Amino acid sequence: MSFFRKLTKYKYPLGLSIVFTILATILYIIFEIQFNNSFDFLHFIGKQKFTIIIFFILSFILFNVLINRYINNVINRVLEEISPESYFSEIQSDKVGLDQLAQKLLKKIQARTSEINVLKDKDTYRKEFLGNISHELKTPLFTIQGYILTLMDGALKDKNVRHKYLKRAAKGVDRIINIVLDLDLITQFESGIKIVDKKKFDIVEVVQNVFDLLEIESQNSRISLVFDKEYSSPVYVNADEERILQVLTNLLVNSLKYGLEGGKTEIFIQELENQKILIKVMDTGEGIEKHHLPRLFERFYRVDKSRSKQRGGTGLGLAIVKHIIEGHNSKIKLSSKTDFGSEFSFNLKLAKKGKIKKKKISKILPKV
Repeated sequence: MSFFRKLTKYKYPLGLSIVFTILATILYIIFEIQFNNSFDFLHFIGKQKFTIIIFFILSFILFNVLINRYINNVINRVLEEISPESYFSEIQSDKVGLDQLAQKLLKKIQARTSEINVLKDKDTYRKEFLGNISHELKTPLFTIQGYILTLMDGALKDKNVRHKYLKRAAKGVDRIINIVLDLDLITQFESGIKIVDKKKFDIVEVVQNVFDLLEIESQNSRISLVFDKEYSSPVYVNADEERILQVLTNLLVNSLKYGLEGGKTEIFIQELENQKILIKVMDTGEGIEKHHLPRLFERFYRVDKSRSKQRGGTGLGLAIVKHIIEGHNSKIKLSSKTDFGSEFSFNLKLAKKGKIKKKKISKILPKV
């Protein structure tokens, strides 16, 4: 079977060679009959059989070369249209058969198809992102415009109304500033401009600082912020203290916004192998449905848009968390189950023993 399969690869040069050999033989016979007025077919076959065989072989080789060259030219012209010069010259320089050329062409087509699909996905993401940012900016801008127009229509004379409307307009301005600053921070991380400033610090102390910062919000939400156990000794890590404070703040603010009254959010600090620690933020909230999880770290993505609007935030908090953790050569992981809660976790590198320099940490407003 394999012999006949291989034979089918040469069916075109083989068929043309047979036809060409038969035609040449017929022409020779006609020539013999015209000039000799007689012709003995058996004698001709016996005498010229080797000549016919050699003619057939030479014809086969010639047609095979010509057909291959023709198909190569056709494929190369196609590749010129769909491939860069580097790919084209690579294929053109290889002296390969039709099967190899077909395989290379198929690979190039598959690669191009994959690139087209990626570009389509990026275009969809770009359109969605522009729509989201337009919506996020439009709401506070219209709010500010409404208050200013009201003041211009006469409310400016009333001191109480003027103060109230200017205060609300200022909140709208603050929201726009926060969105722009968060987008700028994400862009800096994505472009590699923002580099984390790694130093030795106590992660237990930083977590406690975040607990203190969010104490009032925790009381208002009736959700406890606690460690999983008592940490009597410090745990030193090598990371950007200010950025890790921002990560923990965003994650804990998230748990307070979407948690259930009477619940709690725990921070776990676990030492791993390879000089690393695992930090987990686990809440007892309502959880996140499975189909939301892959997109949760995208910019402006919200699970419950109506509830998010009521609770405020820029919708960029988790995107910032993702980029900061990736800037520490780690990954933010998420697992969640509806009605049970969610768990965010990431790794940090343990610091070597030695003296520690105290650094004043600026207060970071949560932007989730």
